[in-house]
Amino acid sequence: MTGESDLRVLLSDLRPELNPGRYVYVTAPDGVVPDGTAPVVVVREAEGLTLVLPEAEAAAAGLPCSFTAGWITLRVHSALEAVGLTAAVALALTDAGISCNVVAAFHHDHLFVPYDRAAEAVAVLETLAAESGTG
Repeated sequence: MTGESDLRVLLSDLRPELNPGRYVYVTAPDGVVPDGTAPVVVVREAEGLTLVLPEAEAAAAGLPCSFTAGWITLRVHSALEAVGLTAAVALALTDAGISCNVVAAFHHDHLFVPYDRAAEAVAVLETLAAESGTG
């Protein structure tokens, strides 16, 4: 299935979904994913291996956390070459004063927002979708 690239369609069909749980950003010691963890995001940088994983797994592995987030999945299947989706989402959340870290995957975009504002972020995105209707 090919992802959508029309920005108006993408926005009107965002369908933001808050995944259950608390997620944290950590740096993996020695650049290795610790046993007993199942990160939802792994990024290798020159400075080290960044993981986003459930807070309980980080605590069990003894990993210090730096940011506790709610994980929102945009259920629209966006094309990786689509232009403007990240900017529009970021602007809507910026206007609400909500920080956001975006991860693009093959089928969907994933947003990590402050945990205590995650439900509010979903409401902001639902409003964005409603205001972007294709009808």
